[in-house]
Amino acid sequence: MYDVAVIGGGPIGSQVAFRLAVLGYEVVVVERKTETGGPVCCTGIVSRECVSSLALDKDVVFRQANGARLLSPSGRVLRLWRPEPQVSIVDRTAFNVALANRAQGQGVEYRLNSSVVGAHFSDNGVSLEFGMQGNGIKYLQARAVVIAAGAASAGLAVTLGLGKAGDFVMGAQAEVEMMGVDEVEVYFGGEIAPGFFAWLVPISSQKALVGLLSRRKPEVYLRRLLARLLAQGKIVSTKVEMTHGGIPLQSLARTYGERLVVVGSAAGQVKPTTGGGIYYGLLCADIAANHLNQALKSDNLSAENLSTYQREWRKRLGVELRIGHWARKLYERLSDRQIDQIFDIIKSNGIDEALLKAEDLSFDWHSKVVLRVMADKALSKAMEAWKIPFLQGKGEKR
Repeated sequence: MYDVAVIGGGPIGSQVAFRLAVLGYEVVVVERKTETGGPVCCTGIVSRECVSSLALDKDVVFRQANGARLLSPSGRVLRLWRPEPQVSIVDRTAFNVALANRAQGQGVEYRLNSSVVGAHFSDNGVSLEFGMQGNGIKYLQARAVVIAAGAASAGLAVTLGLGKAGDFVMGAQAEVEMMGVDEVEVYFGGEIAPGFFAWLVPISSQKALVGLLSRRKPEVYLRRLLARLLAQGKIVSTKVEMTHGGIPLQSLARTYGERLVVVGSAAGQVKPTTGGGIYYGLLCADIAANHLNQALKSDNLSAENLSTYQREWRKRLGVELRIGHWARKLYERLSDRQIDQIFDIIKSNGIDEALLKAEDLSFDWHSKVVLRVMADKALSKAMEAWKIPFLQGKGEKR
């Protein structure tokens, strides 16, 4: 019997597995893909501190970026730029492989091409039922289980009585050949990505990632964006392969159970403003490993004992998720004309320059940015004129 079985071999699952293996536990990772890398619908923009804290090889980083150009629906531009690099753009395939290799170096076993179809809990442990293509159904036993398979594990969470995230969005992305773009560009507007945003992220001198978030038909909107970028001479061709996937914008009501914890985007530990889940997921992976360690040592894997995991991660991230989701819902109510006006207000009132000078603002923590922007008198006055609720009902009450 394994000490812990981790469902999902992405970066969050691999991080939990690695931390537990370092503590001396026997860990197995069950991954539905045939390899630990492979295409993912994620741009891979993370803070430099995040990459440094993992002590990974520099080869996983495509490049660093000092800022971005934000483009309004009508083409107004806000350039947010600092002299020093602000973020790292990582090769998500290499990033995933590096974290999996590190876990395997600590003795973690990976069972690839294995889709979990059932989990049976008893007083003695958990029996995971998984299918292997061409090899039928197999079983493994563990003292505890971690669900870390992203949005793909939503059905399993429901089956186990944990419920589901209350808010989802779809993402689509493609790698393209590009020319003449050397900065990250972010596009806003209903014709491009209604209620959300799109991006062009250079990963080399000739290649970039283009993607967007949308509540419906993300592939259709991405095709339109690619055609638009081709007409502007920013990319070479629209003939690309797309990846797509679901992203939760709210967390599960419960991320623990008897002999069970849920981590990463599977738990909804995602920035509601951008849909980014790497940093918050890694942070919660470490929290989960610490609480599982205490539960395994005391041989008390009850739901009550593991509830301390949820209390800690919510204490760390709760405010960010609430304010971020409030900001997300507010933005979705804006028209293109109102977004253009917000760009004008930010520029004319020097809000962008003030944010760039603020040393305490972080790429990983968005609540301070949201609150400082919304504190501007001109902007709050505009919100009142538009009859948009201002700082009321901020996010999920959980």
